Amino acid sequence: MHGVLLLDKPLGWSSNDALQKVKSLLRAEKAGHTGTLDPLATGVLPLCFGAATKFSQLQLDADKTYEAVLSLGVKTSTGDAEGDVIETRPVTVSEEDVRRVQALFTGPISQVPPMHSALKKYGKALYEYARAGIEVERASREVRIHELQLTLESVETVQASIKLVAKCSKGTYIRTLGEDIGEALGCGAHLSALRRIATGGYGVEQCVTLEALQAMSEDQRLACLLPVNSLLGEHTVVTLDTENAGRFLSGLRRRGDWPDVAQVAVYASEDASLLGTAHVKSGELIPGRLLSPPEIAQMKSLNTSVKDAGTDVSAGCAVLN
Repeated sequence: MHGVLLLDKPLGWSSNDALQKVKSLLRAEKAGHTGTLDPLATGVLPLCFGAATKFSQLQLDADKTYEAVLSLGVKTSTGDAEGDVIETRPVTVSEEDVRRVQALFTGPISQVPPMHSALKKYGKALYEYARAGIEVERASREVRIHELQLTLESVETVQASIKLVAKCSKGTYIRTLGEDIGEALGCGAHLSALRRIATGGYGVEQCVTLEALQAMSEDQRLACLLPVNSLLGEHTVVTLDTENAGRFLSGLRRRGDWPDVAQVAVYASEDASLLGTAHVKSGELIPGRLLSPPEIAQMKSLNTSVKDAGTDVSAGCAVLN
């Protein structure tokens, strides 16, 4: 079982719970997810199976896009709807205020990681300290908000809110971003809804829900797997002949007329099989994460068996004959 399944993570599920459920449905042996989504959050959760787990770090490092709702005037102990209300303030926010704050939080910004997070301090996750009523010092870190859109909504109702859409770098805490925006507006805020709509080159429109997956046959579930190389969409492609492919797979550097590049996906010219990743420096192709010969053979066999069954594994579950 080798490939990537894009799950629309349901509300209330931890990322690991969702992974274990899908792993069971696919009867897969080796699996991992590519970055935790809080139980409160829904949306794109790429799940990697088999050889795809070798490249899952690429998704951990990828930019992500979120939609969120900020409830204004109410601060909670966790920064989201799961926490206790710790402060309320009147809300007097104008469209001009929102535009000012939007500009303020676009680009490089500093964040202090929230206590209710999985970040570790002295060998323990911060949320463990938080549950024990202990607050520990956290260093601020720089993240980047590539794009930010804030839309003021429901100003005249009991609960004023802002719709937030943010494309951000890895390591960005949207709860912290929401809290900081609330402070900048002078009224405080907490996250009442959160949805990840994109990560790396994957979008929520490509995802399958857990309910839909459960209702499928085994062949249909298999057709939901995207190929391993879908994780390498932004890599430069290098193709090697049979002799050089074998040497590359054994971990040897190859020399060629290639420009320096940080991310390379390497294929065999004989059958277009993915061999692994590399980088090029001074004309040398330097191996990174490599697939094993059994993994390469299994991936070829998987593609053949799925096509024989009348499905297209490379296109995902939208294509079912």
